[in-house]
Amino acid sequence: MAVPGDPPDGTPEDEYRSVVFDEDFVRAARLQEFSAQERMGEHARAVRSRSLWSGGRGDGTPSRRSRQGLLLVLLIALAFAGAVFMGVRTPYVPPAGTRPEPLTSTVVPLAASRTVPGGRPSELYAHSPAAEYRVGAAGITLPAVRRTGHFTDGQVLTALSIAKDYLVQSSLEPDVVAGSAVRPVRVLLDPDQVQQFDRSMTSPAGDGRHAATGWLVRFDPATAEVADSRVRVSGTLAFEEVTPDALEVTTDHTFVYAVRPAKATSPSGLDEASLFTVRRELRLRFDRDDLVARRAELRSAYVMAGPQACSAETADGFRPQLAGAQPTTVGPAASDPYASGQPHRTAGLCGVLAEPEPQGTDPPPAG
Repeated sequence: MAVPGDPPDGTPEDEYRSVVFDEDFVRAARLQEFSAQERMGEHARAVRSRSLWSGGRGDGTPSRRSRQGLLLVLLIALAFAGAVFMGVRTPYVPPAGTRPEPLTSTVVPLAASRTVPGGRPSELYAHSPAAEYRVGAAGITLPAVRRTGHFTDGQVLTALSIAKDYLVQSSLEPDVVAGSAVRPVRVLLDPDQVQQFDRSMTSPAGDGRHAATGWLVRFDPATAEVADSRVRVSGTLAFEEVTPDALEVTTDHTFVYAVRPAKATSPSGLDEASLFTVRRELRLRFDRDDLVARRAELRSAYVMAGPQACSAETADGFRPQLAGAQPTTVGPAASDPYASGQPHRTAGLCGVLAEPEPQGTDPPPAG
């Protein structure tokens, strides 16, 4: 039944019947029709495009939503400008790191207290305190690993492993010991110590800072060479956390080398081997960057090595007293590089090599 006011044919059914063009919809339109009076003007268009910032009013007054958007853009612009200004006025400065201290080293030659025995390396080792020592890197064993207050057990293990690598490269690498290479040791050092290391290699001096033999073991190639690559080694490593950002590893090892006269200077028939003993006590420090880069800061080195003459210059390389060499004038109290515990530190620049206890029934005869 038709309702008064409806069209004669009824309400048309079309797809736009449900669309309601309310006031908000009309105000949000991007196009707005001019009034009749406005359209009477010359060259006037029927509609005008509304500004992005205007609301639904014909006078161009921004709506509440438009004002909020404009305010948000202004706030973002101000924040960006402030960040740029602060960055220019107060640039970020990373915290200053602590530079490694220079190495301090003491190298003490130990003079022979008796005629230096000679013979085949295997016989010499068998009748020396090194008879039970392990060969090479196997003699450098790591202690039980445990975490510290600020370092994990993995970081502690890394520090100990780097310390062992340093000992192997600086004491057992054949080219380093022969005096023909230094790079295997150099690459393990903190970059801030490389300059001091390089000067120690090129211009060694017994000044407590620049002795090559404080950094590594090497023989004067004009005096002696290694007769047996199976160097005997024994010693210990220990670690502690010295600051919340640094670990320290202390190494204390005895290395026993079989040496013979250098080929260039060896008279015919005098090529018997003899033993040469080096006691090295090193202190290495590791910060977190060192652990990541697998490098070390060598802080101190105390080295006793013999038999050598007290007059020998040991900063550049060791100059062993070889098989058959006679003892020199007795000086300070004898120092035993084989003794466990803290080494006896001589106050002088030379010590006397303690005579080892025989380790068998038939010690090799003196040369």
